Amino acid sequence: MAETPRLSPGDTAPDFTLPTDTGEQVTLSDLRGRKVIVYFYPSAMTPGCTKQACDFSDSLDSLQAAGYEVLGISPDKPEKLAKFREKEGLTIRLLSDADKAVMTAWGAFGEKKLYGKVVQGVIRSTVVVGEDGTVEVARYNVKATGHVAKLRKDLALA
Repeated sequence: MAETPRLSPGDTAPDFTLPTDTGEQVTLSDLRGRKVIVYFYPSAMTPGCTKQACDFSDSLDSLQAAGYEVLGISPDKPEKLAKFREKEGLTIRLLSDADKAVMTAWGAFGEKKLYGKVVQGVIRSTVVVGEDGTVEVARYNVKATGHVAKLRKDLALA
């Protein structure tokens, strides 16, 4: 299985501009001066991804109070993300990376094992970007359930 290049603490986070479910564009470098949690998930409206998105939404106020923005990125089109937001009452920003270029640059797309088979796909990942644009935390192959609680503990926000 070929190893996908991954980000590590101290790396400069690759910049991106992606559309949201509301049609606006979000550029990572525009968020300099704030800490940003960027998480990658395979598909809106699936059980694990819904649990993770709801967990981030439920924690958004306290994360923002601690100085963090949250961006959820999937290969879904903005229209599907809008339905996802509406159906689940999500408050986080959902971004569409339809061509998977950002996911690839961030090490969140590539070969992974799924039910014992090697497949190409989205690697559920979370990267925390510091105020200066460098990676502070990079977690790959995270579990959807309990991940936000673990991240809060890792960031001393528990």
